[in-house]
Amino acid sequence: MRRALIIVGFLALAVGLLWIGQGTGVVAWPKASFMINEIQWAGYGAALAALGLILIWQSQR
Repeated sequence: MRRALIIVGFLALAVGLLWIGQGTGVVAWPKASFMINEIQWAGYGAALAALGLILIWQSQR
């Protein structure tokens, strides 16, 4: 169970950081993404990254 929480937590953190980057316009990959410069996606990314951190933290307990 611990390993699964770590894997899912890191995946959620990575995807959340990507969404933050795309939503703020820092990451323009892929070029045709509908998420680029859409600030709502930065918010979704922050929530997902926070969830990932919580899962990683819980796996260490």
